[in-house]
Amino acid sequence: MGVRVKTGHTLLAAALGLGMAFGAQAGKYPDITSLPDLKINAAKAELGKRLFFDRRISGDAGIACSDCHKPENGYAHPDALSPGYPGNGHFRNSPSVINAAHKKVWMHDGRLGTNLNDVTREMLTEDYIMNMDMRIMQERAKQDPKYVQMFKDAGYGEPSNGSVRKAIPEYLKTLTSVNAPIDTGKMSASAKRGQKLFEGKAGCIQCHNGPLATDGKAYNTGVPENFDIFLDPMNHHAFIAFAMFQGIEDYMNLKRDPGYYNITMDAADTGKFVTPSLRELKYSAPYMHNGMVKSLYDVVAFYNRGGGKDSRKDSRLKPLKLGKQDIKDLVAFLESMSGDPLTSGQHVWKDPYPAEYPVIENWTQVKN
Repeated sequence: MGVRVKTGHTLLAAALGLGMAFGAQAGKYPDITSLPDLKINAAKAELGKRLFFDRRISGDAGIACSDCHKPENGYAHPDALSPGYPGNGHFRNSPSVINAAHKKVWMHDGRLGTNLNDVTREMLTEDYIMNMDMRIMQERAKQDPKYVQMFKDAGYGEPSNGSVRKAIPEYLKTLTSVNAPIDTGKMSASAKRGQKLFEGKAGCIQCHNGPLATDGKAYNTGVPENFDIFLDPMNHHAFIAFAMFQGIEDYMNLKRDPGYYNITMDAADTGKFVTPSLRELKYSAPYMHNGMVKSLYDVVAFYNRGGGKDSRKDSRLKPLKLGKQDIKDLVAFLESMSGDPLTSGQHVWKDPYPAEYPVIENWTQVKN
C-alpha cells in the first residue's frame, strides 16, 4: 500500500501530515481546487438536520451526532478524544464532517470506503458511539408528529430506519466549505508564500492534493500515542469494544492504536492513518487522529522536525529545515482553506425538541 511518487529521489507521507519532502513539484499532483457542487434535496436535508441534532436517536437519548461534531468547532470536537456514548469515552479525535459528502474513504483508519449511508449506520449503532437499536429509533420517530410530517414531506412515507440513514447524509451534503480564500482567490501575501512552500520545499502537496487536499492513503508519520486511551478506563472501555469487534488479536494487552493495521492485519501498517483533508482546519483543533497536537503551528513544527518517533515511521520523513516565518506562512496557507463558519440556522437545527409525546387516546385502534 502507500503512494509511490517519484520526485528525484524522495517519496513522502502524511497524516494530518503536511509536508515531508524536498523537491516536490506541484504540477505532478492534482491541484487543490474548489469542491464540486452537490445536488441536494431540501426537504430531505432539513429532515437530516433535525436528526443530526436530536439526542433521541441514541440509545438512552443522551447524545446526538452534534455532541461530537459541534458546529462552533467546525463540526469536530475541542477535546483530544471524542466524548463517546454516555458511560464510556472514546479513543480517537472527532474529525470534522464538513465536506464529508465529498470523501471516498471515512474514519481515521479508513475502514469505511463505501458511502455515507454506511457511515451513518455505524455511528448510530456502535455501542461506544450512539448505541442505538434502529427499531427503537424508528418507533421514536413515529411518535413525534413533526417527524411524521417531515418524513412525509421528504417523500419517505412513514419514518423508517432506512430513511434516517438516507436523510442524515443528505444533510451532510449541505456542510460544504463556503468562501474559503483558496477558492475565492483572496489569499493573503503570507498565505501565497505558504502555498509555494506547500507545493515546493515542504512537499506537502505530495499527499495533500486534490479538492479535499488529501490523497486518501494511509501513512505512519510517528504521531505520539495518546495514553489517555489506555490510562482512562472510560476511554479504554471504548477501545476494547472497538478492537474486539474488529478482530484485533491480544487487544487487552495492546497499548497503541493499531490504525491501518485494522484494515490489512499487516504489522507493517501499524500506526498508519489516512491523510486527512486540510479544509476547515481553522476551527477544528486539536489535530491528528488522537488530538495530540494542539495548534496548526505545532502541526507544521512537528513535520519540520521530520515527524515523530516510531519504529515503523516512514523512513522518508526528514527534517524540512523551515524557518519561523516559513512556518507562519504555511499556517496562513492552511487557514486559507477554511471558509465561513457553518453555524447559522441554515446549517444548525435550533428549534427545541418535545420533552414529551402527545397521548394517543385511541392508540389500540391506531395503525402503527
